[in-house]
Amino acid sequence: MSVPPHKKAFPLRLDPALYAAIERSAATDLRSVNAQVECLLREALARRGVKLADPVRPKRGRPPKQVEGDEE
Repeated sequence: MSVPPHKKAFPLRLDPALYAAIERSAATDLRSVNAQVECLLREALARRGVKLADPVRPKRGRPPKQVEGDEE
């Protein structure tokens, strides 16, 4: 199994109305609230001209089949 990229975890306190708005927006975009917050932060930073590397996305799908005698 591959190891997902390390992400920094921290507590975040939000006004309940703000959280509800983010939750509705996340549902519309088919994202988790956490992913939506990250997306909104990236968009806000981009508007301010802050350049970030593209996020590292985990590989999806089945891992390739191993050929007999091929050990990784």
